[in-house]
Amino acid sequence: MFKIKLLISLLISLIVLSCTNINAPKNNAKFSLGSVGGGYDGLLLYNNLDAHLSSYDMVDKNSNYEIRSSIGHSTGVYVTNIDNTSSRESITSELTLIIYDKELDCTAYNYNNKIYQFYIYASNEKFISNKTALKKIKDENTEELVKIFINTLMNKNIECVTKKK
Repeated sequence: MFKIKLLISLLISLIVLSCTNINAPKNNAKFSLGSVGGGYDGLLLYNNLDAHLSSYDMVDKNSNYEIRSSIGHSTGVYVTNIDNTSSRESITSELTLIIYDKELDCTAYNYNNKIYQFYIYASNEKFISNKTALKKIKDENTEELVKIFINTLMNKNIECVTKKK
């Protein structure tokens, strides 16, 4: 009897879910990606931007809007308790993007955002775990910042803010 009730409730929930229509907000603007400096971090940023914009069909190499971006990561050590037994390293990632209108020669949109993460590090610099944790956190921060930017961009009206003189 219990199994029959469970199956009926599952069937009802599937019917209700199949009748819903969820549309993600979509910005009809298309963008081209400008060059990104910064070595490996810049390459990772470019790949993330390209992948996420492509998934929403927002990439066009011939677009008038060009995304110019840069990312920076900074680290700092801080002690979390009085005994000095637990040292952590904080990683701050800052993403700066400018959407430039090539046709009107102006800045159409500015975007800045930061993310903080930390990890407990081993005191010896030779430990691979420190370098691996730092690389992984930089990768995660870059991807998260790009996701936040894309979600913000979906709801923005892109217009010129400042004109070059």
